[in-house]
Amino acid sequence: MSRMRVVKGAYREGALFLCLFRAAGSWRIEALRRTHEMSLFRRMVAVMGMAVIAATAGCAVNPVSGQSELSLLSEQQEITIGRQEHPKIIDAYGVYDDPRLQAYVQRIGEKLAAKSHRSDLIYRFTVLDSSEVNAFALPGGYIYITRGLLAYLNSEDELAAVLGHEIGHVTARHSVRQISASTAANLGYTLGALLVPELQNRGVSDLFNTLSTALLRGYGREHELEADRLGAQYLAGTGRNPEAMLDVVGVLKNQEQFEIQLAKEENREPRVYHGVFATHPDNDERLKTVVRQAQTLPGGQRVSQKGLFLRRLDGLIFGASASEGTLRGSAFFHQDLDFALQFPEGWRVENRPDRLIAVSPDQSAALQVSVADRNKRVSPKRFLRERLNLDMIQGGEPLKVNGLDGYTALASAGTGAGARNARVAVLYKGSQAFVFLGTSQKVGGLKAHDADFSRTIRTLHALSEGERKLAEPLKLDIIEARGGTTFRELAADSRIHHHPEEQLRLLNARYPRGEPVPGERLKTVQ
Repeated sequence: MSRMRVVKGAYREGALFLCLFRAAGSWRIEALRRTHEMSLFRRMVAVMGMAVIAATAGCAVNPVSGQSELSLLSEQQEITIGRQEHPKIIDAYGVYDDPRLQAYVQRIGEKLAAKSHRSDLIYRFTVLDSSEVNAFALPGGYIYITRGLLAYLNSEDELAAVLGHEIGHVTARHSVRQISASTAANLGYTLGALLVPELQNRGVSDLFNTLSTALLRGYGREHELEADRLGAQYLAGTGRNPEAMLDVVGVLKNQEQFEIQLAKEENREPRVYHGVFATHPDNDERLKTVVRQAQTLPGGQRVSQKGLFLRRLDGLIFGASASEGTLRGSAFFHQDLDFALQFPEGWRVENRPDRLIAVSPDQSAALQVSVADRNKRVSPKRFLRERLNLDMIQGGEPLKVNGLDGYTALASAGTGAGARNARVAVLYKGSQAFVFLGTSQKVGGLKAHDADFSRTIRTLHALSEGERKLAEPLKLDIIEARGGTTFRELAADSRIHHHPEEQLRLLNARYPRGEPVPGERLKTVQ
């Protein structure tokens, strides 16, 4: 559970449980709408409404092109949106706890922004504490890059390429242009368009499934290319090599290939990334053209040293953080919440922001685990009935698991041939309640998987001293390749459990079959 949040106060266990339980015939149910995203939508709709009411469709001079264009938001309104939403982004992702790295990224970004078309803005560059491979910008100069993306970059120029691209979105006012163009066509359709497109892989598509898919996937192809062109210019203006733009495209395309490979192995749809640079094919001639044009500008040829940049990444957390919990094979460990669980061998475990979901190899069954605050001293049985709104439970029995009190039962949903049973359980651990829901999409399927559900429930326990080490996050370790060093050899010593050889190649821009060069600096994971 990314940051495995214990939902306080109005936890709405009943609503969440019933939403999942009523769909037991097809357990793949999307999460409830996140409070942050809904409030973000409402605030932006309010700003949009004020803008439309306060002014007729006016014109503004685009700071990049110098031409007048339709604009329904003033620069001050644009900045206000960024200022208001920045704390919400920080709350949702968290700031990566490394002041030196934060200051380094800020310095690189400021140098680029000083060469931009809106150098009068004060830009804020933030490294987010997220394993997602992502970068995005809010209007008004708020720019973000995740530590997940940082881990896969291999030079300061590549970092500058990502930041420069996002600066390009801000300087060209792409969010404002997108809003204004859509509003001119259909005002009602546009009330959601103010939402920054890059946030779509935080669940925004769930909230706005009635809006255009194009709006939710990000800026249009022309806007992305313009951001690339501007980013390449800003790189050249600071003496950097614009060729790094193409290198970053390669990094993300390799990520996409690996994800497609994993999806085939796990019999699921690939989660293809739609963020920065994702609209580009490897051989995009228009992108290569803007890069070549930027290389002719003064200073646009220097190449940054890889080794110096990699030293900045030494010790960077890779994958889940301690606050998110870590998966080691089929075992899950959470340092902050002090618990461990053992899932069935071969099951795929998804660590989501508010829950864990384990899926059987044939995808016919799933077990969900979530955590809630206990607010009253009631029995576990009463907790199941009242907090989860379960009136019809059968075959119930008290649980005593590794010193933890709980209760488990079967519950049913649906009627007639479509009726399904589910395994439900709760275990108390201090002031927290661990809630389990096991379902199958097949009629009578619970019988085949109930033993797996019950065994997993009975593995919940506080971390032992030895397990605390396993709960520590993985970190990048920078080494020098020796003669004969191979990624297979490095993978054997790595703490990466899942496809370590492929992941090390991805980290070092050698995917899918490259090998280390003696004497070069390499990222390993320990």
